[in-house]
Order: sequence, then C-alpha cells, then structure tokens
Amino acid sequence: MRKRIGILAVIVIALIIGYSYINQSHRDIEYENAEFNVNAIEIASNFSENTSLAETKYLNTTIEVNGNITEVNSNSITLNDKVFCQFTKAIETTLKSNTTVKIKGRVIGYDDLLEQVKLDQCTIN
Repeated sequence: MRKRIGILAVIVIALIIGYSYINQSHRDIEYENAEFNVNAIEIASNFSENTSLAETKYLNTTIEVNGNITEVNSNSITLNDKVFCQFTKAIETTLKSNTTVKIKGRVIGYDDLLEQVKLDQCTIN
C-alpha cells in the first residue's frame, strides 16, 4: 500500500512540474534590459568571423543595435544590410532609409546565405 502511495505521489509531482514548465510566462523583450549595446556592422562582423563564438555570446540575448536603415517594410527593418529586425507590431511608416536608429531585440541567429544577423520582438528606442 505504501508503495502505491509513493508512486502516486511521484507521478503527481512530475505532472505538476511538467505543467508549470510547459506553461511558463513568455519573455517580453520590450521591458528587458539589453545585455549588449552594439553597432550593426560590429555584430555582423562578429558573426561572419566566428559564428560559433558569436552565437555563444549573443544567441537568445536581448541587445540594442544601432545603425542606418537600408530597408523598411510594414513589420521589419534592415540595418546596414547586416541586421534584420522583425517587429511584432506594425512599425511607423515615417521611417526613411539612411536614418540612424537604435533598435532593441532578441538575437535568434545568423543567416549565412544573406550574411545577416536576425532579431525578433524588436522595438525602436
């Protein structure tokens, strides 16, 4: 009887831990402090020179990156043709190319083909 109660207790505890792990609150990058403040060209050169080292340093971290806008879409901006920033909300249409901006976002990776660092959940600071 004690063995059954013990097994049942372990199963209940495992279910509670599993449920809380699955239903974690999501990160809100807009309100997080940036771990790094870098230039678009600087971070792109870090990734192109040594991708694995740069991923260890930057991947899944919140950064602030500044640079000149080279492309603007309804929900994305490209800085210096090196950093692609994807926004969760539509961005202002008043932004023009060759304007310097500072953008905060989460680094999600590096695209070897386009040679661009990818950020998501971005906001303009």
